[in-house]
Amino acid sequence: MLLFLVVAAAIWILGALLRQPRQARWLLVALVWVAFLMLQIALPEGSALREAVGGEPVIWAFFGLLGVAIFYYGRWLNGLRGKAPEMEVLPSETPDDRLGRHARHIVLREIGGPGQRRLWEAKVLVVGAGGLGSPALLYLAGAGVGTIGVIDPDVVDVSNLQRQVIHREADVGAPKVASALRAVKALAPQAVVRPYRRPFTPEIGRDLVEDYDLVLDGTDDWAVREAVNGACAAAGVPLISGAIAQWEGQLSLFHPAAGLPCARCVFPEEPASGLAPSCAEGGVAGPLPGVIGSMMALEAVKHLAGAGETLGGRLLLFDGLTAETRVIAVRRDPDCAVCGRIAAAG
Repeated sequence: MLLFLVVAAAIWILGALLRQPRQARWLLVALVWVAFLMLQIALPEGSALREAVGGEPVIWAFFGLLGVAIFYYGRWLNGLRGKAPEMEVLPSETPDDRLGRHARHIVLREIGGPGQRRLWEAKVLVVGAGGLGSPALLYLAGAGVGTIGVIDPDVVDVSNLQRQVIHREADVGAPKVASALRAVKALAPQAVVRPYRRPFTPEIGRDLVEDYDLVLDGTDDWAVREAVNGACAAAGVPLISGAIAQWEGQLSLFHPAAGLPCARCVFPEEPASGLAPSCAEGGVAGPLPGVIGSMMALEAVKHLAGAGETLGGRLLLFDGLTAETRVIAVRRDPDCAVCGRIAAAG
């Protein structure tokens, strides 16, 4: 047995020096073991060569089976690791790395370790990878949100670069969700990113948002915002909705299942033509989406971590031209066509 161990060790060391794959080295060791076992079986008792290789065939068979069992046990463990959630086992980031990355959150009394863990385990869907979605996606990733979905059917246009900071010159012509995925992964490689290059429609809305803990809507299309609000209300998923125009922005957290209003309660009708021009029609100050989009991410962090007072039941109004901010109370409409029949939890 000692002779076999010496030969096996020599094969392993020599193979490592020659940079041979581990599987090839294991195969050579197995072939040597088979040769030693065959000598034990073929040679008669008392043979000098049989004594030199040592032991009885039963012993060799036992150690062989033990080696096979250890080998397959190792493969089984590796298989389990491969099936584990991406946030749990990451070669690029150990638990100590995660603690260091998010230490500034963890030392905050309002977030701490439990709040940061909720962020790691959270799933957030961002509707729109444009002006508001850009900073929101980056700050959600930086905050440690474990799973981030982003849905947008558009491609990057050169006019977007004035304010949509998640995209770069090289991304012009590429799908926005692909550009956003690259940027998020560059910042937070441990995050799971789910890109959906398609419009958000009522037909897919509820099924999509039901897989998330929170939705952020930064789109500028009334029909899409209505679809997002309806899907979130029906699925009981909270919605943080932001909007911008020229120099002004607003945002709130809507959650009828928790007794808060939905977006339709606050904005029951589409604004008249000309009252809410799009960015292309009325223009927009470049940093404004960064202000409102970052505040959307901040509201998301507060909501997920259970920190402070969110904008649930309140609407924040920001005027960048005068540097004024107001917060007004908003209430649920019991006759709302979207959430009027939804019972509040508890």
